[in-house]
Amino acid sequence: MIDRRSLLLALAAAAALLGIGALAVVGAGRPPAATDLEIVVRYSRFTPFEIVVPVGVPVTIRLVNDDPIDHEWIVGDEAVHAVHRVGTEPLHPDRPTEVVLPAMSVATTVVTFEEPGALRYICHLPGHEAYGMVGTVRVVQ
Repeated sequence: MIDRRSLLLALAAAAALLGIGALAVVGAGRPPAATDLEIVVRYSRFTPFEIVVPVGVPVTIRLVNDDPIDHEWIVGDEAVHAVHRVGTEPLHPDRPTEVVLPAMSVATTVVTFEEPGALRYICHLPGHEAYGMVGTVRVVQ
């Protein structure tokens, strides 16, 4: 038979383990918002496929294209992507949210996301979006 003290110790140990488990689950969630990020393109995929950034703060994003083919990184809402799906603009000069990535190149852009929410980044070169070249920007307070 378990005495009262042993029972209390067992309950305290279980609570401690549950607390540690809860911290591990919270820690395993979304990464903290960052202002200096790198997105790598390899095998026509973005890595990471989700980034978390703070609202209203300039974010420096280094885009590395490790593929032997060109890509682009366009971030925006569905309206932005609808235009690019049918557009014919080969270059996107002076737009920090629209970056052309020649094969085996590196580009850096600085973007300030003004509203919290979720946006997508997509490569709209023929077939790339359908292949899965998409990602998400989560803009948080």
